[in-house]
Amino acid sequence: MECTDWKRKITGNENCRSNAKRKAFRFGILKRQSRPPEPPGSKKPFSADILKLIVVCAMLADHAAWLFLPFDTPAGQSVHFFGRIAAPVACFLLVEGYFHTRSVKRYAVRLGVFALISQIPYSIFQTGTIDFRPGPGRFSVLYTLLCCLLAVWIWDKMRDKAFCPFALAALSLLSVLGDWMMFAFLFTMAFAMNRGNLRGQCLWFAAAAVFMTGLMTASSMLDGNPFYSQLYQLGVLLSIPCLGLYNGRRAATARGKWTFYVFYPAHLLALILLKQAVS
Repeated sequence: MECTDWKRKITGNENCRSNAKRKAFRFGILKRQSRPPEPPGSKKPFSADILKLIVVCAMLADHAAWLFLPFDTPAGQSVHFFGRIAAPVACFLLVEGYFHTRSVKRYAVRLGVFALISQIPYSIFQTGTIDFRPGPGRFSVLYTLLCCLLAVWIWDKMRDKAFCPFALAALSLLSVLGDWMMFAFLFTMAFAMNRGNLRGQCLWFAAAAVFMTGLMTASSMLDGNPFYSQLYQLGVLLSIPCLGLYNGRRAATARGKWTFYVFYPAHLLALILLKQAVS
């Protein structure tokens, strides 16, 4: 039986309920249910707050190492190896945040505003000058995460549209302008397209990580560096145990969601000032 009044028939007879719900999801009348948290007795210890803390610690250590530790020393390589955890965990949290947020628009605005706020300290950290000209890696990771958020939204809401692959391809190219570049885009889509299937998320993420490491190694060798100079990139795989320990619980307080936004420009500014002080 054809169901024409599908908004009203969502809870009606079995013949039209399935199609009606699909249309309701598509047009935003119903919201897809988020993955429920693990039961209170779950042995998984990591909430979203703990994952954010891991991102903050890994990012701080990695950025401090770029300023204060020689890159080609065991200490420098070890810290950068640990610091690689930040990117995939942040992408994973972005996907979880998308499916939990009450407003994707406000989520995108927050990322955009703090990307602008962070651009000056990020530019000084990277180049020593204030430079807004576009180029590979010229914009902060908040810009990259904004591209990733838009990609998840397009895939979630418009995956059956003919233009969806072209829109995703365009966003992947735009992500190259930001820190973590297209790799963050690949990580995010691996997590989004396999959400609810941890094994699938980890397998596709690991494939993207190996691809990233191979590409970075080849590029580095073309510049005359030894093949092992980019092996620290495999540190992104350290994030897999973290994701496996996630229990689905979101931030305990409203302040939790602002932690990373405030921390990102603040820690860059603090490191810049510290570097100038010791120099």
